[in-house]
Amino acid sequence: MFESWKNVSIKWRIFGSFAAFAAVVLVVLWLFQTVFFDQFYEQTKRNELSEAAETIQQNLYSPNLSDMIENTARSGQIYAVGIRADGQIIFNNDFSPNRFSVLIGQHLMEVLQKTVAEGGKHYEIIDSKGGGKDSSNRAQVYATVKQDGSGNEYMIFLYTLLTPMDATIRTIRTQIIWLTLILLGVGALLALYLSHHISSPIIRITETAKELATGDYDVSFDENAYHEISQLAHTLNYAARELGKVEHLQRDLVANISHDLRTPLTMISGYAEIMRDLPGENTPENVQIIIDEANRLTSLVNDTLDLSKLQSGTQKIEKTEFDLTDNIRSILHRYDKMTDCVLTFQADEDVVVYADELKISQVVYNLINNAITYTGSDHRVMLRQVVDGSQVKIEVTDTGEGIPEEKLQDIWKRYYKVDKEHKRAQIGTGLGLSIVKTILDMHDGAYGVRSAMGKGSTFWFSLTIKQQLPNVGPSALPEQSAGSRKAEEENTN
Repeated sequence: MFESWKNVSIKWRIFGSFAAFAAVVLVVLWLFQTVFFDQFYEQTKRNELSEAAETIQQNLYSPNLSDMIENTARSGQIYAVGIRADGQIIFNNDFSPNRFSVLIGQHLMEVLQKTVAEGGKHYEIIDSKGGGKDSSNRAQVYATVKQDGSGNEYMIFLYTLLTPMDATIRTIRTQIIWLTLILLGVGALLALYLSHHISSPIIRITETAKELATGDYDVSFDENAYHEISQLAHTLNYAARELGKVEHLQRDLVANISHDLRTPLTMISGYAEIMRDLPGENTPENVQIIIDEANRLTSLVNDTLDLSKLQSGTQKIEKTEFDLTDNIRSILHRYDKMTDCVLTFQADEDVVVYADELKISQVVYNLINNAITYTGSDHRVMLRQVVDGSQVKIEVTDTGEGIPEEKLQDIWKRYYKVDKEHKRAQIGTGLGLSIVKTILDMHDGAYGVRSAMGKGSTFWFSLTIKQQLPNVGPSALPEQSAGSRKAEEENTN
């Protein structure tokens, strides 16, 4: 049964919940208004007698006792008598018919004895006519024994008829039958309306989500509903737009990788065939071309694998203290024979950070490679280290065409390339900056980009400083160029 209920739609669940609630309310109403009506009525009348006795006892010696008893007795249709232990009557009221007085007078002493025996309070329901158990003949008797200021005991005796309830209950029962039928009808209509009103937006969202699941990212979720559903629809619309962007970027990735893999493979295959078939073509230059194209292939594959490992969480960071400034100098030194660009690095002091040295090196490599790829005709790339309090910022600046402002937010996304054309000098998967972003996010580091069209771009990142060291060594010159060091070494040789 529980399993079948789990498969019921939300519309019928809501309807069933409303129906169950209405049924419970009607059952409780029936119980209170019919089954337990006599008990409630008798208990209410008993409480009235108890309160009346307490009021009379508190005002026993008041000059307005007679008026107070008369008002109390009249409001509750109560016959009240006060009697001492010796049988002397202190007070009584003549509100009730004479037959009550005759009946009560025969039993006052008996009731007094019962009240004393029961500890000072006595309550019972009696036959007001002296025979039979018809509800129309019942009456309540309440008595309490008190002591006056002189220590003399007296009894306050209260008597009231129980109004016949049979006709009242029949009337109430008839009303409840009609009320039940009306409430069931109205409740069913209300439950159907509410269940439809609540479930319809959810059903529409479900149907639209099925379309989204088929790969149709142009779907639109209806946000014209109550607040929670409107928020859900807004979130799903945002997710659909983002999925559409990812789908578009993945298509670009396939196109980019297909082109970028095909080009070096064609070059490698072509030059290898030339070296095999043509005499004299087995030259170092041709071998170097094959090596360069193989390196391009390696770079494409490594970028894809690195990003996959970083974002899947399989590659963890291992933080150590290392000299970031010296690490950047070492990286620049490796570019001496790898590029014709002039690389400069400006740093006033050495800075030690607590981070994953290998991954931060990967960040620097990617930013330098990106700058080399897009730098201007002067082939210059400038690196600068800026210390600001407890933070060290590394800036990598190129002199290229710059990035349009509307594209600055997208360049950190996977597969994104500002330049969609596959120029030979600008080959890449669009994964480098996404790798940078992922690594810096893992380090809780800040990063960003400044760019102006026609003036180049500056990519930067910052980390927390662990220690500052004095700047020593020839490689610490503020404007040291990788290209100039290469030229000096050649002149020396």
